[in-house]
Amino acid sequence: SLLFFLLCSLHLPRKTLHIVSLFAQCERESQEAMAKMQLSIFIAVTLLFFSSSTTAKTASPPAPMLPPTPAPAPAPDHVNLTELLSVAGPFHTFLDYLLSSGVIETFQNQANNTEEGITIFVPKDDAFKAQKNPPLSNLTKDQLKQLLLFHALPHYYSLSEFKNLSQSGPVSTFAGGPYSLKFTDVSGTVRIDSLWTRTKVSSSVFSTDPVAVYQVNRVLLPEAIFGTDVPPMPAPAPAPVVSSPSDSPSADSEGVASPKSSHKNSAQSLAFAPIAVAVSGLVAALFL
Repeated sequence: SLLFFLLCSLHLPRKTLHIVSLFAQCERESQEAMAKMQLSIFIAVTLLFFSSSTTAKTASPPAPMLPPTPAPAPAPDHVNLTELLSVAGPFHTFLDYLLSSGVIETFQNQANNTEEGITIFVPKDDAFKAQKNPPLSNLTKDQLKQLLLFHALPHYYSLSEFKNLSQSGPVSTFAGGPYSLKFTDVSGTVRIDSLWTRTKVSSSVFSTDPVAVYQVNRVLLPEAIFGTDVPPMPAPAPAPVVSSPSDSPSADSEGVASPKSSHKNSAQSLAFAPIAVAVSGLVAALFL
């Protein structure tokens, strides 16, 4: 404004004075804008400073570094009972019964239980063909299911463990309740007794904890289904009579004397010779 007053005193043209006036106004507005900008920057910097200080005070300390969690152990490979019984032996009839009744699922779930495991006694196909009395075709679905469950123990047993198992009395099967089996172990041969069935473990199909599968030659029949009126066991065929050497025909009977008998006959002939001579002499004296 002072500059504008000085210019006016110099009696400059009006147009020039107007330009100078505009320039002065622009400069004044520029200074005001600059002052406002500086004030805004100052306020922003102040707020940022206080904000960062507050955040630094309230921020929690960094969490301590934890050691990496070890990877979980891989799950054990479970034995597929359907595949095992399909390829391990002539067990197709038993497997068909397991599949149609749904018992295979019960056995498989127990086989996957690594704490207890399972022991299965599997009859061969020939055992089912030979099972005529009593016939299995007369069983109800529930009875057939119980009979199949009767062929397994809800625990894994190796062959060596049957020695102690035979001394513990009847062992409960998967069918539970009165469905139990008796075991005896004589010199490593494991025999199974269910009153109706007496058989032995003929071979070990698979035995790795938690699954054991043993082959048996007969179908295990439970007393709880067939009762206690067990038909008598067929009498064994009589053994052939073997004649003793003394009873067997000797060469003497065929007209050929043995050296011993010939010697005996010769001795007897010599003993009677003097008597024959005396008798002959007496007869001759009578006729003379």
